[in-house]
Amino acid sequence: MEEKRKHKRLDLDVSIQLEKLDDDKITTLKLVHVDVTDISRSGVGFVSDQKLELGSFYDTKIQIWTREIINAVLEIVRCEPHGDGSYKYGCTFIGMTDTDALKIDIYQIFNDV
Repeated sequence: MEEKRKHKRLDLDVSIQLEKLDDDKITTLKLVHVDVTDISRSGVGFVSDQKLELGSFYDTKIQIWTREIINAVLEIVRCEPHGDGSYKYGCTFIGMTDTDALKIDIYQIFNDV
């Protein structure tokens, strides 16, 4: 099967919290705990026991292997229910600094070595 992704996905075993953004891009106080399964320069995959809406936006801070924090806004673009009541999500980064994107690139370089 041909890979269609622009950026390679990397495994990342961390937990993060998402803060939901409403239509006015204002952060609400609803925090959702998730377990990150993979990350790339363009997005992140995670598992959560909470049902999240497709097309919803979340502000997050992801701690990477160096203990550095990546700040990002993401959009839920895919949801697959699991039999255990959890959901596997695919998200696209829609707001991230170039510096934070570079941290993911560096992580990928070290993972490939």
